[in-house]
Amino acid sequence: MSLYPINLDLKRKKCVVIGGGKVAMRKVKTLLKAQAQVTVIAPSLAASLVELAQAEVIVYKQKEYKSGDMTGFFLAICATDSSFVNAEAAKEAKLKHILVNVVDHSFPGDFTVPAQVSRGDLLLTVSTGGKSPALARQLRIELEKEYGDTYGILLDIIEKVRLELKMVLPKSKEREQFWQQAMNTKILAFVKQGKLEEAEAEVRNAIDSFRSKS
Repeated sequence: MSLYPINLDLKRKKCVVIGGGKVAMRKVKTLLKAQAQVTVIAPSLAASLVELAQAEVIVYKQKEYKSGDMTGFFLAICATDSSFVNAEAAKEAKLKHILVNVVDHSFPGDFTVPAQVSRGDLLLTVSTGGKSPALARQLRIELEKEYGDTYGILLDIIEKVRLELKMVLPKSKEREQFWQQAMNTKILAFVKQGKLEEAEAEVRNAIDSFRSKS
């Protein structure tokens, strides 16, 4: 399967999850993390979804899915334990040009959701095109071990330095050349060891070195 990799901005977008079980719960949590506005349609909910509904974090419609329920949404996830219901909901989503994911592949969806590791704004994903979720999970576990929370903090440091760098190196080509040289193994070694101050100092030393050579 040839898929186009994309990171989707769902902030304040209306999204619907059909189903209220454990799979639906996982999908809801990832949508909320993306700051989507989430509606769940299901006759009953898993315990953690009940809590979210009671806290009004999600909109809950206690009912079976029926035609017309997809109206007004940007994205839909069909996650019931019924292949028939998932397929019917997905068909409606397709007709209404709503992006749809079908967890049991009972009907062709528009996208799959990869296994992911999040470290602040750093997002690492693994997709097997649906061929082996088990392999995707295993690779995710390995990524979690390899890339700890310090990488997210490093990204915040880099963002701060980038703003300062624009004053020092006004030309984008110069900044591109700098970062190609700056992201060396020494900096990454400091990050893996949790030595973030040393990593930031190394980046700033690289700026001074680059300026002296320019």
